[in-house]
Amino acid sequence: MLNSIYKYSPVFLQNSYISAYGYYWKHRRYGGVFKEKLVEFKAREQFSKEQWDKYQTHQLRKLLIHAFSTVPFYTKLYKKHGFSLSDFKKFNLSDLSKLPFLEKDDLRKYGTTSLLSSEREKGRFYNSSGSTGTPVKIYFSKKFHQTWSALYEARVRNWAGVNYKLPRAMIGGRRVLPSSIMKPPYYRYNLAEHQIYLSAYHIAENTTKDYVSGLTSKNVKYLVGYALSIYLLAKHINKLKIDAPKLRAVLTSSEKLTPTMRNTIANAFKCKVYDAYSGVEACGLISENNTGELLFSPDSGIMELVDNNGNPINNGESGEVIATGLLNFNQPLIRYRIGDTITLSKSQKNSSQTNMPKITEIEGRTEDVIIGLNGQKMVRFHSIFNGIASVVMAQVIQNSLTEIQINMVVDDTFQSNIETIIEQRIQSQLGAVNILFNYVDTIEKTASGKYKSVISKISYEQ
Repeated sequence: MLNSIYKYSPVFLQNSYISAYGYYWKHRRYGGVFKEKLVEFKAREQFSKEQWDKYQTHQLRKLLIHAFSTVPFYTKLYKKHGFSLSDFKKFNLSDLSKLPFLEKDDLRKYGTTSLLSSEREKGRFYNSSGSTGTPVKIYFSKKFHQTWSALYEARVRNWAGVNYKLPRAMIGGRRVLPSSIMKPPYYRYNLAEHQIYLSAYHIAENTTKDYVSGLTSKNVKYLVGYALSIYLLAKHINKLKIDAPKLRAVLTSSEKLTPTMRNTIANAFKCKVYDAYSGVEACGLISENNTGELLFSPDSGIMELVDNNGNPINNGESGEVIATGLLNFNQPLIRYRIGDTITLSKSQKNSSQTNMPKITEIEGRTEDVIIGLNGQKMVRFHSIFNGIASVVMAQVIQNSLTEIQINMVVDDTFQSNIETIIEQRIQSQLGAVNILFNYVDTIEKTASGKYKSVISKISYEQ
């Protein structure tokens, strides 16, 4: 109902609705324990290696005792593997590898039931984008949301020299324009947070001036969002020689940021680009400091990097991320196979003198670009499956400008009307394209062993 009212409202009313929601969103993230947690995160940045080990050990024991005692999934799993409550009271970091993995399929199946703590705080679920093939639901209480927001403020915004109070722009997954029709403005304004929300679904050469106009008119100081969307916008700005505002920073996430993308964005907005990695699962944060080093925050979680056999890798090698979140006790993710690959730096010395693990490269997040009938370029297109629990895994393939193929693995609860929902979502973004549904038993992996959720057979250089 609310979406329908928004869809058919004039732009000024849409801005009012977004601002009202922005007021709620601002209070949810930056109220409560936010300031207290921000101080704590900043204080821990000076921890020694010994202090970090002690801190993580203490938090891990608390988490495991809590999970074993209040989360049915872990009670059953750990008893099956021979663990008792007394084991976790003396658990060490080196013991973590003895615990079984939490598979993404486990989180999909049990995330809203037996993976929740019986002592959980009141909260709500948020959908992941499903970039590794399987969308999941993550439970956020207000306190956890404020804690995670404080971490992001300390280690992403503040490290980049900006803060949440400054006017900013965002390119993300929200559909701020209700259709694929190319009609400006291609942004909406959230007055409560002095935030422009730029559409990720209308970026094209002929829309670029309007995007830049929005940034200029609202005196935006920094830009946040999908790395590939920001790159595509920056590429048009540079090609058309449009004078975009000089920003203090651009903060990217969600896709792999290549050197070419970084240079293109920096040239367009005349500022430094800062990359980060986390995901809606919020069980680990990697962020870039002002010297260009990618550092993992040990108070966000415990990050294990393993080879194909599950063995720890050496410095300088690439490994699969096994994440144990230390902040969300409502829905604990312990030894979670998140589906990404990271390269650990050979030398762990960093110029900022912080004793945090240093990362050379964040891999496994490269995806293809979907092209609309009007030339607009879109990423994170797999979000069309958000909230559809009966779709176990899915893949979008763009065969041509007018044809989309959907490969899907579905469960027994799948109903035929789901096709209509998916068709409506795709056509609202791309227009009148033909959609082919292909039901499969599994989605094939690439040579590197990863699922590719979006494949385009059209070059976005066109």
